Order: sequence, then C-alpha cells, then structure tokens
Amino acid sequence: MKTAVYPGSFDPVTNGHMEIIRRAAALFDRLVVLVAVNALKAGYFTMEERVALLERCTAALPNVTVDYTEGLVAHYARDIAADVIVKGLRALSDFDFEFQQSLANTQLNPNAETIFLPASSTGMYVSSGMVKQVCALGGDIGAFVPGEALAFIENKIRSK
Repeated sequence: MKTAVYPGSFDPVTNGHMEIIRRAAALFDRLVVLVAVNALKAGYFTMEERVALLERCTAALPNVTVDYTEGLVAHYARDIAADVIVKGLRALSDFDFEFQQSLANTQLNPNAETIFLPASSTGMYVSSGMVKQVCALGGDIGAFVPGEALAFIENKIRSK
C-alpha cells in the first residue's frame, strides 16, 4: 500500500490545491493532506479551520484523510510510514524553493521520495494570498476556491 503526504499551509484551500489532491489521490492508495505550519507565513485561518475546510472539500475522496502538524513534514511522513511527499508546482519560481526543500526532506527522511505535480494552466496563477486579497477587496472568488469552502472563506475574510 503506497501512502503519500501532500503538505501545505492551505490558508485557505484553493481549486489549485484540490486539483493536486484529486490527481495525487488517483496515484496512491492513501493520501494524507497535511496542514503544516509554515514559520515564514502568518496564518490567516486557524489550523482547525483549515483542517475542517479540507475535510469538507475532500469528503468525496475515500482514500484521502486530512491531518495537521506543527513539526517537520519529513518527520510526519516518517511517523506514518509514507512513501512519498507530493508537492504542487505553479511556476518555475516554486520549483527552486520546493527542490531545495525536497533535498532537506531527503536528509531528514531518506525513506520518503518527493514528487512534483505541475498545476494545470487553469490553476497555475491561483494562490491563497491572491484569493485573500481579491476577497478582501470585494472581488468574486468563486472561480478560485471549492464551492464547499466559498461561503466560509468569504465570511471570514470580509468580517475582518
């Protein structure tokens, strides 16, 4: 049984994230979508909100579970005996950072291989930061986030 971990901050979940989740779920027996703390980013949504939104958005995918960690992704993958760490790439600029991170993860957990899944052309420009900015300025984010998460995201961002 091949297990993969797809980590991210998911602050909030986007259609681009969901595309990678669906594709990775088709490749592996088990996929854990892992909400991970990113020390370089200030979280807008709480860890609990991100997990709940992802659980709602992945409910129809039977081999997908959602979890969170405040530690290293490589250690989490080791602890659940994951074979693979999945990383989505939107642009060439993502590759540079993710490649360096994959090398560090290999040092921390040589048993987990990192694979990169490129975003489709329709999702490559969507980022969580862009979603938050468009929403905060009153724009329609319906094309950028899953329908199951839309109302919650809009209410949270627009109530601040």
